[in-house]
Amino acid sequence: MKLKLGIPKGSLENATIDLFKRAGFVITTSSRSYFPAIDDPEIECMLIRAQEMARYVEDGVLDAGLTGRDWVEENQADVVTVADLIYAKQSFGKVRWVLAAPEAGPFQTVKDLEGKIIATELVGATQRYLARHGVTAKVEFSWGATEVKPPVLADAIVEVTETGSSLRANKLKILDTVMESNTQLVANKEAWADTWKRRKLDDIRMLLEGAISALGKVGLMLNVHQRDLAAVLAVLPALKKPTISTLSDSEWLAVNTILDETTVRVIIPRLKEAGAQGIVEYPLNKIVM
Repeated sequence: MKLKLGIPKGSLENATIDLFKRAGFVITTSSRSYFPAIDDPEIECMLIRAQEMARYVEDGVLDAGLTGRDWVEENQADVVTVADLIYAKQSFGKVRWVLAAPEAGPFQTVKDLEGKIIATELVGATQRYLARHGVTAKVEFSWGATEVKPPVLADAIVEVTETGSSLRANKLKILDTVMESNTQLVANKEAWADTWKRRKLDDIRMLLEGAISALGKVGLMLNVHQRDLAAVLAVLPALKKPTISTLSDSEWLAVNTILDETTVRVIIPRLKEAGAQGIVEYPLNKIVM
C-alpha cells in the first residue's frame, strides 16, 4: 500500500519540506524530477503547484496533498480537510488575500470599484466576493507581478500578503480583506474512506501538527535544591505544569519544562539567581498534545 501525496511546488515548497523534516520525514527533491524521494516506503510524493493541488486530489490522481484553503475555495474542490496547518512561506501564520488600490487614488471601499478593472490570480473567489457586496467589476487573471498593475493596467488588485510590505513598496493601500488562508492537508474522499490510507493520513496529521506546535519552543532542564524550588517555579512560565522529579540525593530535584525560545535569554539568568543549577536548553522537533 502506498499513499500518493502532493507536495506544493513553488513558494510553499521549502517551508513544507522543512516542516516534514521536523515531523520526522526526510523529503529529497531534484531539479530534474517532479517525484521527490521520501524516507517512508508507504508514501509516494509528487510536486504539484498549490493552485492545482485540490483539483488533482478531488479527481483521485493524488490521495492527499498540501495546499492553501484559498485554492480549495478557488477551485470549489470537493475534498476532505484533514488538518489546518498554520504555516506560510515566510512565517508560521495565516496569509490574507486583500483588495488593494493606489494610495493616491480615489478608491476607499469595494463599492467604489463598480465598473472598474481588478487584476488577480484568485479570479473565482474575487468574483464571488464582489457578488456578495453587490459590485459588478471586470476581474482579469494576472500572471504575476500583480502589484505593479495599478493604476495603468488595472484599477485595483486582489493579492495575497503576509506582511503587507510588498503592497506598501508599490504604494498600494488595503481596502478590504477578501479572505484569510492557511495551508491545509486535504484528502480525496475515496482515499479518506479507505481504512489504511485514513490511518496513515491521521499519523501524518498528528506529526505535522506536533512539529508546528514545537515551533519557537525549547525545552529546559535544571536541578534545584528543595529549599529553592518555590523561587525557581516563580520564574518559570510553562506549557502546562513543569515536570519535577527527585534525584539520587533526595534534597535535590530535577525540573523539566517547555518555554518560548524568545524568553529563554531573560529567564536563564533569573533561574540562576533563584538557585537553579545544571541548566540545559535543548531544541524541540514535536510537541504532541
